[in-house]
Amino acid sequence: MGHKQLSEIITNSKLILKGKEEQIELVLCNILAGGHTLVEDAPGVGKTTLVKYIGKSFGMDVSRIQFTNDLLPSDILGTTIFNKENNSFEFHKGAIFGELILADELNRAPPKTQSALLQAMEERNISLEGHTYPLPPHFTVIATQNPNVQVGTFNLPESQLDRFSMKIKMGYPDKLSTLELLKSHSQGSSLEQIKTTMTIEELVIIQKLIQSFHIEDSLYETIYNILNWSRSNKDLVPLSNRCGIDIVNLSKAWAYLKERDYVIPDDIFHILPFVAGHRLVHPESSDIDYEHKVTHELISKVK
Repeated sequence: MGHKQLSEIITNSKLILKGKEEQIELVLCNILAGGHTLVEDAPGVGKTTLVKYIGKSFGMDVSRIQFTNDLLPSDILGTTIFNKENNSFEFHKGAIFGELILADELNRAPPKTQSALLQAMEERNISLEGHTYPLPPHFTVIATQNPNVQVGTFNLPESQLDRFSMKIKMGYPDKLSTLELLKSHSQGSSLEQIKTTMTIEELVIIQKLIQSFHIEDSLYETIYNILNWSRSNKDLVPLSNRCGIDIVNLSKAWAYLKERDYVIPDDIFHILPFVAGHRLVHPESSDIDYEHKVTHELISKVK
């Protein structure tokens, strides 16, 4: 159920993003698990295009927020405005009220503005002035982030990083993919030709199905050992219980992509660098290659 459509989404990505099938597969895995994704890399490598492509493929309402140093939390969440005609205050929704949120260049806004996402990402609702406003159950944030060494960036607080269940890197395409990209761009290839492959209703059904997948008790022990090892290492940021839950959910989603209804150890170890790397390393020394190196060391200890 749904495997054919998901395979089509991965295959069709070649029309827009050359040589990025692995990144598309990881983002799909995270969406199936109900998680939020952080995409880090230099400008101009296709981060924003990836988000727009995912939105088109699922027919999602994409709401883009361009993060800058003068962006205010109210610009994201919304604000209450007095209506003179009916002599009452009315709430005007902000950009966060969408199905797929593209938080573009998230780390170009200060932490106060970044924190506007915390409740939405955790609880899928917004609380303002004594009222709670629900977000869609499939609400998803995909944020892009520039490397911290670039001018005008702010480190994401650990509480914010922990709400991203996965962090990936786009990377530069190889020579063949770059040449194909240049040719297709000059020929007018665009997102307009991409059609909805899987509906929101189908996605929600699959998400619920994945939650019922079986994991052996011994694999729960493995996940505990991963968390415990990080907590006993003073050089690393200890992994939270939220991270452990994300490992469980993403392992199930990865098993589904591989057309299984049960989890094996390789599922856990495959997704672990993308789930735990950005949580293990302090944000001030953040580098995605170093994060993956640390995570692979953790895997070797646990194995």
